[in-house]
Amino acid sequence: MNKLGKKLASNHSNFPKIILTIIIPIAAALVLLFPFITSNLYIYRVVTMIGVYAMLALSLNLVTGYMGIISMGHAAFYAIGAYIASLLTIKLSMNFFLAAILGAAGAGVSGLLLGLPTLRLTGAYLVMATVGFGEVVKMVVLNWDKMTNGALGIKNIPKPKLFGMSLTIENGGMYYLMLISLAIVMLICSAIKYSKMGRALRAIKDDELAVSMMGVNVNWYKVLTFVISSIIAGYVGAFYASLMRYIDPNTFTADTSTLILCVVLLGGMGSIWGMVLGAMLLISFPEVMRFLMEFRFIVYGLVLIVMMRFKPEGLLGRLSKKPYKLPKGVVAGMQGGEFDGNA
Repeated sequence: MNKLGKKLASNHSNFPKIILTIIIPIAAALVLLFPFITSNLYIYRVVTMIGVYAMLALSLNLVTGYMGIISMGHAAFYAIGAYIASLLTIKLSMNFFLAAILGAAGAGVSGLLLGLPTLRLTGAYLVMATVGFGEVVKMVVLNWDKMTNGALGIKNIPKPKLFGMSLTIENGGMYYLMLISLAIVMLICSAIKYSKMGRALRAIKDDELAVSMMGVNVNWYKVLTFVISSIIAGYVGAFYASLMRYIDPNTFTADTSTLILCVVLLGGMGSIWGMVLGAMLLISFPEVMRFLMEFRFIVYGLVLIVMMRFKPEGLLGRLSKKPYKLPKGVVAGMQGGEFDGNA
């Protein structure tokens, strides 16, 4: 009888894993075959925008979720990548993928320029610095008429081409490009999360002073994280510009930065899949609830208040807090009284 009870308990504990092994392949098949399931271009565009904001949230999650730094100017890197890639494809007839790489590189340089002077800032002062950076980029884009066309924006941005075929929403090319891009960004974030760098970032978030006392170069990790985050956001900006084929300064406002931060907070800081879930909920919400479109930011604020009160770690934030098992060699060194803070 006792053996039977243990067997039932074991089956019960494995039940969620069994469900996941069934659900995940079905969900993956639906995602891959989505263009063949429906021909509604409006739904294509909404789903693709969910992917865009999931990638933006993943990039911001590196700074906010892993390192604990609130950034309210993330739309600036998004804008820099979009404008650089758009201008290169229009004025120099450059291939989209090369232009996207250069746009991402330009955003990365901007992240470096923001990260270096703000190393000593914390709390509200750092938030204000990121807000100011976002406004500076918006003003430059708005007033540099000869280059960015000012408030009129840039139109007729070329479509990406792969082996001579144009990638569009209509033929499903942009949808699959979004899926590939999202998968790559998720792999990059996952690799960082479970690497030495990820452990250092989480330690910096918990106690920056203690980490620096153990010999970890805190400033290096902060700047590197800003650069990687801005590179990803810059690439997403290039993708967005080619998807919409039109951009203007109103696309990259403080509201956009707020929306990206809301996705991070709702999905769960530090969670990779949480960014996808948060984007699905917040981007699809205005489309499903059209009658609340004018009040969407009020609804976003109420949702965040409720989340902070009842589930402050976010929807999937708890999954990102699994204990990390130290290697046996490190454990032995700690027991023997020898521990290197850079291990």
